[in-house]
Amino acid sequence: MQRRDFLAVTGIGLAGLALPFGSRAIAAEQLQSTLDVAMKKSLADTGLAAARAAGASYCDVRIGRYLQQSVVTREDKVENVASTESTGVGIRVIVDGAWGFAATNSLTPDAVAGAARQAAAIARANAGAQAARVQLAAAPALGEVSWRTPLRRNGMDVPIREKVDLLLGVNADAINAGASFINATLFLVNEQKYFASSDGSYIDQDVHRIWTPFTVTAIDKASGRFRTRQGLSAPMGMGYEYLAADPADKVVTPAGVVHYRRAYDMRADAVAAARQAREKLSAPSVTPGKYTLVTDPSNLFLTIHENVGHPLELDRVLGYEANYAGTSFATLDKREEGFRWGSDLVTLYADKTEPGSLGAVGYDDEGVATRRWDLVRDGVLVNYQATRDQVHLLGEDASHGCSYADSWSSVQFQRMPNVSLAPGEAPLSVADMIRDVERGIYIHGRGSYSIDQQRYNAQFGGQLTYEIRDGAIAGMVEDVAYQIRTPEFWNACSAICDARDFRLGGSFFDGKGQPSQVSAVSHGASTARFDGVNIINTARSLG
Repeated sequence: MQRRDFLAVTGIGLAGLALPFGSRAIAAEQLQSTLDVAMKKSLADTGLAAARAAGASYCDVRIGRYLQQSVVTREDKVENVASTESTGVGIRVIVDGAWGFAATNSLTPDAVAGAARQAAAIARANAGAQAARVQLAAAPALGEVSWRTPLRRNGMDVPIREKVDLLLGVNADAINAGASFINATLFLVNEQKYFASSDGSYIDQDVHRIWTPFTVTAIDKASGRFRTRQGLSAPMGMGYEYLAADPADKVVTPAGVVHYRRAYDMRADAVAAARQAREKLSAPSVTPGKYTLVTDPSNLFLTIHENVGHPLELDRVLGYEANYAGTSFATLDKREEGFRWGSDLVTLYADKTEPGSLGAVGYDDEGVATRRWDLVRDGVLVNYQATRDQVHLLGEDASHGCSYADSWSSVQFQRMPNVSLAPGEAPLSVADMIRDVERGIYIHGRGSYSIDQQRYNAQFGGQLTYEIRDGAIAGMVEDVAYQIRTPEFWNACSAICDARDFRLGGSFFDGKGQPSQVSAVSHGASTARFDGVNIINTARSLG
């Protein structure tokens, strides 16, 4: 099975429990071991030397051990437990101004040297068909450096029994609270990555991610109608401590919906989900029309992802990438013209250093130290996302540090960093924001969505939606989605809560490329208000 089949782009399927390409199933205890750094450096030096001997002007070697674990449950049953390991070496070179790449799953000097020679041969063949030579931005020689996801408890060390007990406890709590069905899952990822380049960098990184999604279903037996509520967890770049909720981390919105900033109480959320799914069964259907839209960060993150993050990927802007919903309306001439992306309140920035975020690493997969930079500043488009061989197209001489590959066997390319909406500068609570709304919709959680091929038109739903009347929450409504045109939406932003409300959401399996690769990325925001947004009734739209 190919790695691109590991997961559907926006959802979780049983394909996610199959083995990625080049991987093997292992005992859970084996997830705790690591490769020796000295051995990795020796193998990397072998690859660098072989690439130079084959005529490469540049070479990087990535030695990776990629670990994944999933525990899948439904009601009182365990449906699947899978622990996989994928280990190997990927080598990328420039010969005669062209890229070449090859990989091997054999950790021997001969195999690594052979992969380097193969990459050089591929690059030499590519050079004959390439219109322009690769322009690679300079990167400093870092020597030997390392970075680790800050952990208090490594999820890979936690016994399977404890994880199963947690999920089955979550399920039981939801059923007791009124759920008809529930499925709950735990995903853990650990990327042990060693990077070496002919620039003189040797970088050892240990990256961890965690996600605990669930879906509760409530059925009205009399009518056969049903409603669902998904978990409100945000996937994070953390260890198992993420599931030890701190009361100080708790946020209760004016609608009574509970969120957490950096931790998560999965059992409490499942109980709330069961009750809210029941409440949705009797909630009135929304009346379509123009509303003031108040978006919780748990909803707004996806709009940022789809209608800011993706359209500002430079490869989409240039038409080099069109997989998974196309290219971008945000062409380079718009930056030159000072394109008005949003209102003066709107600053959107990229940041691969945000603690606890999915995209947080010390260095990207080209050996570039990560950083923060603005994409939209005070409502004006100012920059894009670019890698070492792209930044010259922006008139810049240093990479943004957003190159990533999802495996040692995949070539690294430009991937979205964390992209976030800066919180408001003036003190503003959510309650104060809502107090000024006469007729509005307040939306929580990620729902269904659709986007066009240029990331210009889009439609987004949610998990929980509430009507606002005369500055107060008037009750739950159903069948809600909001329609937007990207610049019109962000220009309609009339208020953003301050940093006290800032929270991360994220995509654990974001797809891009052909063959497809997946990456994980977070998006932060405080609650934001948008005026005059078109709200549709999805039940009526479906007829």
